[in-house]
This record gives sequence, C-alpha cells and structure tokens, in this order.
Amino acid sequence: MTVIRQTDKPVGESRRTLLRAAVAGGALATGGLTLGTVPASAAPRAVPPRPRPTTPSAALCELADGNRRWRTFHQQHPHESGAVRETLVGGQHPFAVILGCIDSRVPPELIFDQGLGDLMTVRAAGEVLDEAVLGSVAYGVLELGTPLVVVLGHQACGAVSAAVRAEETGEELPAHIQYIADRIRPAIDHSQQGQARIDSTIDRNVAMVTRRLAEEPDLAARITTGALAVVGARYELTSQRVHTLT
Repeated sequence: MTVIRQTDKPVGESRRTLLRAAVAGGALATGGLTLGTVPASAAPRAVPPRPRPTTPSAALCELADGNRRWRTFHQQHPHESGAVRETLVGGQHPFAVILGCIDSRVPPELIFDQGLGDLMTVRAAGEVLDEAVLGSVAYGVLELGTPLVVVLGHQACGAVSAAVRAEETGEELPAHIQYIADRIRPAIDHSQQGQARIDSTIDRNVAMVTRRLAEEPDLAARITTGALAVVGARYELTSQRVHTLT
C-alpha cells in the first residue's frame, strides 16, 4: 500500500522536484505516449464487416462464436473503427439484449467479443427484474427489434450468495440490498445444502427471470411468431464459457 507522508523539504526544493517530474513527463510524451495516441502494437486488428444476425438462432450462434473467441484468446474486437462510430451516430441496431449481473468479471461485450452497437446490455445484481429493467429489455425488443434476449447468470454470483445466506441466518441485509435478496428468494433451492445450494439457486434464478420475461404479453407475442427468443445462460468464471440453461 502506498502511503503519502509529509516531508520537511523546503518549498523551493519541492518546486524543483515537481519541475523535474514535469520535464520527465514531457520527454515521455515526446516518445509517443501522449494521451489519445495508441501504439501500433496495441491497435485492434482490422476485421471485415460481418452481417448482423436477424433471427434468434443466428443471434445465438454469433454469441456462441464470440464466446469461443474470448475463451481461446482469439478476440477480434469487432465494430470499433472510426467508420463504425460515425455510422452509429445515426442509429443503432443491436442483435441481442443481454440481461446480466453487475459483477465486474462478467462484461457482456467482452465475454461475447462484440463491439459498438452489437449488444444492448441491461445489468442488475442477480439479474433482478424491476420495472426499469423490464422496460429496458422491452425497449430493445419492441423499439429496436432485437431478435434475442439472453438472461445471463454466472458462477459465484455474490447477489445470489447474499440472498441464500440471509435466508439461512435471518439477518437483514443493509440498505437496498435486501430488496435484491427478496427478489431472488423464490428461486432458492432448499433441496441442496452449502455451496451446492448457492450454485443451484444461480441456475434457478436465471430460469425464473427467463420465464417471467417470456410471459410478458408483448414479448410472448413475438416469441409465438418466431421473431424473438428468450434464453437463459450461465457464464463460468473458471473456464470463461457461456452455456445455455434448459
């Protein structure tokens, strides 16, 4: 841990120290490390434009391909070019809505190797549904015409763990975290114990949220016609693999 301590150096010497640091920083900037420039070795590889999926099955295949690239360290980092950024100013056409957890280890654009304008991501602890989350998912489907919604749970979910332990101990969670736990509680698997209970509840929670979304009348109507699929999935931190849940 870095500790900042006061010193007894004269003011003049402190100013000289700052000046030397500024000069050194300027020398580094002259060497090509100025803000806004990217070394050639760090620039993403040019990737040919890909057709955007327009059906649920094609969208799911694209996500599976992207996750395969991610976990094998063959990311393409697509749709990041200047031309893409300019095009997106005029509108967006994401091919999937991902409802995922807020966990910092599970960023959808990274684990599916997608770029700007590809995914509409909605994140809430434990994928908990409330009106704002539901409205956000509905917007992606009804207003932007996305053909796929993925409810994405993940291994070692802290929100699910908190909900399970709060029920077991009877403790009241702080602030608004109890609200999250209360929403997850119906999915708790009482047939399991210990870590197995948490792990099973992660899957059951995904299934519960997926079912609720699929039963929404406006979304259900699109599912009936084949224009939309709502799929539950899980990300494994240990293998970086996403797999669908039945």
